[in-house]
Amino acid sequence: MRAAWKMFGLSTIVLAVALGLGHLLVPDIVPVAFAEEPQPSWAVMTAFFLRAIEMIAASVAMIALAVIAGGLIQRRVLAR
Repeated sequence: MRAAWKMFGLSTIVLAVALGLGHLLVPDIVPVAFAEEPQPSWAVMTAFFLRAIEMIAASVAMIALAVIAGGLIQRRVLAR
């Protein structure tokens, strides 16, 4: 249970850092190659990389939160 809390905290920190870097480095860049107006390739690649990190961190946080909830439910059921 303690490891799940650590993973949840670490993944939320990584998610917040990736979101902050995305807004700081590439604020108006869409992370797809084809947009309505031309975008620099380094900015598209950076936005795509940061979006991938955001998605992975968010999914790890959700899985850790599900493990925490499952552990709490299991504790309540076995305590009866």
